[in-house]
Amino acid sequence: MLMSKVVGATEFKAKCLSLIGQMRCDDEPIVITKRGKPVAVLSPASDTSRRKSIIGAMKGSVLRYDDPLSPVVEPEDWDACR
Repeated sequence: MLMSKVVGATEFKAKCLSLIGQMRCDDEPIVITKRGKPVAVLSPASDTSRRKSIIGAMKGSVLRYDDPLSPVVEPEDWDACR
């Protein structure tokens, strides 16, 4: 289970940059409290450098494949010329 570090808002304000750096190293979220009650959660960002390529992202998602070059409707159903 992922444990959260609890920090008061005043302490977070004073040590913000060092807490963010520590969070980056230990990958542990920080719960920020005000008067002992949680008001915010700061969690590590997901690693976007390992983002998958968009090429092939939709592979296997086509449910039906007819003829992509055929008209969607019959020519007599078009009313653009009327």
